Amino acid sequence: MTILQAIILGIIQGLTEFLPISSSAHLVLTPYLLGWKFPADAAFVFDVLVQLGTLVAVIAYFWKDLLEIFRDFLICLWQRQPFKLPKARLGWYLILATLPAVIAGLLIKDLVEQAFDSPTVTALFLLVTALLLFVAERFGRRSKPLEAISWLDSLVIGCFQALSLFPGISRSGSTITGGMLRNIERPSAARFSFLISVPAMLGAGLLATLDLFQIPNFASHVPPLLAGFLAAAVVGYLSIRWLLGYLARRSLIAFAIYCIIASAVVLLMAVIRG
Repeated sequence: MTILQAIILGIIQGLTEFLPISSSAHLVLTPYLLGWKFPADAAFVFDVLVQLGTLVAVIAYFWKDLLEIFRDFLICLWQRQPFKLPKARLGWYLILATLPAVIAGLLIKDLVEQAFDSPTVTALFLLVTALLLFVAERFGRRSKPLEAISWLDSLVIGCFQALSLFPGISRSGSTITGGMLRNIERPSAARFSFLISVPAMLGAGLLATLDLFQIPNFASHVPPLLAGFLAAAVVGYLSIRWLLGYLARRSLIAFAIYCIIASAVVLLMAVIRG
């Protein structure tokens, strides 16, 4: 992988991690459409490690919220009243929302890895993302603010996040859908979606870091990884800022239409290439 390729993929990761159009799909489909060939082990580690760039973006954007959650979480634990403060409760809800994806990841790890090897399957899963977004706009009543989220809301959103283990099913799209189906207002559902991305991306990034040292010629991979990381961080921060403003005024339908078009293009290319 060249540095230019890494920057392009980092920009794509930064854009698509938070926009509900599936970053995993774009990291699988972009090399496929451009004819780029990467070793499978190196490509997988790059895909996960570049998420650390978008993790930095989330932390940079929500650092005040995260600091308050962490502070109140520790205070309430010290006082042996773990759910006393609203921010502490939110911290527990973030943990709860993370568990379904962790459990599902352990149970279907091999199946997920096989899906990453198939651009056609990834394109079909993009249609699932489009369906989820349409469902969210059709059936979500969008009346509940972030402060009113319950443990059941968090668990439901976490189950939707587990769907995004498959490439093509957007993590932000599925979790925002889960939130909106629990009647959470669109911008609040997006904020919760971004916050629960922190433990998910942190865990995946740490595991990928361990895998990185097992790759032959490790040192040669450092420059493109660093370039992709920086590109994803900068673009990811801007994407969060833009999307929260967008969702305060507009629906998710445009993203659903994009997913349908992108899926159709890839499936057509698959047919042409035989």
